[in-house]
Amino acid sequence: MAGAAPGARPPRWARLRARLSGALLLPGDDGYDTARLPYNSLYDHHLPAAVARCARPEDVQHCLEEARRSGVRVAARSGGHSYAAHSTPHEGLVVDLAPMSRVEVRPDGTIAVGAGARLRDIYAALTAAGRCLPLGNCPSVGISGLTLGGGFNWLERTFGLTCDRLRSARVVTADGRLLTASPDREPDLFWALRGGGGGNFGVVTSFEFATVPAPELLTVFRVRFPAGAAADVLGAWQPWGAAVPEAVSSTCVVLPDGSVDLTGCAVAPAAALRAEVARLLADVGARAPLEDAEVDYPTAIGVMSVDQLPRDAFRGSSRIADRSWTDPAAVAGTLRGREGVLLIANALGGAVDRPSPTDTAYPHRGAVTSLQPFAQVGALPAERVTREVDEVQRELARLVGTGTYVNYLDPLQEDWAATAYRHNLPRLRRVARRYDPDRVLLFPQSVQAGTR
Repeated sequence: MAGAAPGARPPRWARLRARLSGALLLPGDDGYDTARLPYNSLYDHHLPAAVARCARPEDVQHCLEEARRSGVRVAARSGGHSYAAHSTPHEGLVVDLAPMSRVEVRPDGTIAVGAGARLRDIYAALTAAGRCLPLGNCPSVGISGLTLGGGFNWLERTFGLTCDRLRSARVVTADGRLLTASPDREPDLFWALRGGGGGNFGVVTSFEFATVPAPELLTVFRVRFPAGAAADVLGAWQPWGAAVPEAVSSTCVVLPDGSVDLTGCAVAPAAALRAEVARLLADVGARAPLEDAEVDYPTAIGVMSVDQLPRDAFRGSSRIADRSWTDPAAVAGTLRGREGVLLIANALGGAVDRPSPTDTAYPHRGAVTSLQPFAQVGALPAERVTREVDEVQRELARLVGTGTYVNYLDPLQEDWAATAYRHNLPRLRRVARRYDPDRVLLFPQSVQAGTR
């Protein structure tokens, strides 16, 4: 019972199994070896004491009751994409929400989503109903982690973060209560759930979001710049990405050879998008070809969604640029000599900045760019990939700013708490102490980690 409190007692797995409507999988049980695996295979050495397949809120209540009693580590898992596998605690209890995946689009345009739903399931329901909710581009990501960390997405400059569309959430708190958090009920908890990170304040069992009518026409686009162009592209793209109309959202992927893959989506006709891209190309001084297509919303989802392996071995980190960078060549140069690392840069602003930096727990309103150093392990040694990603994020902190996106939490970032939550950290810790005074929901990068 790693981390168990003094006086804790051994878990009563047989009793918990008898009370659950879903399965409880222990080491040696059929299905355990598959159910225990996190998405990031670098953490396959995590061996949970048990995986509880929770089909009802009552199942979650039983799990948290056992965690309080025994002191066993506990964490909720939606899609399992936690970069550091925090949702798969070693020697802990995984509260697996995958069975709670029902999605319902209501006649009034709201959508009710079970906490275990994956983005692919939600997109399918939205397109069938002709509605739109700003979501990420990895179909296997779970709705819970995406929403609770804020929710970067490929339409964010037009429709805001995923958490900005949240209307209410059903939450099981550490003491076993099932609460509804909304602007009028448990407002502090509701505030914390919108960007305060997953697993800090309770286990969400369902969400309700406001949607908008699906756009009738979007333009997806891509521009590929050759090796060595990164400094010029980044120097022109960052101010361009912040100044274009809110209808345009874009991402730059910078490769170690200095080539850049610019992709994006505009809720606008192709002619309007081409005029904006022409300005960018003029500023870059390049004649790179523009690939674009006018498509409907379901097609855009397919284009903007990134095919992912069932599981992957990777390292990722994060920095947020609060201001325009003064040395784009140095930003591009962070990848020099690091053959496996990509730099994924998202343009922020637009609808993301409509709430104030304290309206929700997501603190980076007003920031210009999100930067994500990312590397798949592949044939390279994991230790080398880890070192190189860490080196890049440290250099970026010096060049662009120290902000961190909580959904890309990096265990090697010593400043993660202050930079992920910033001015909202004291309030988040007060909310966490209120709803989890006994620190049941504790993990290495939780809001209450390191506090007493």
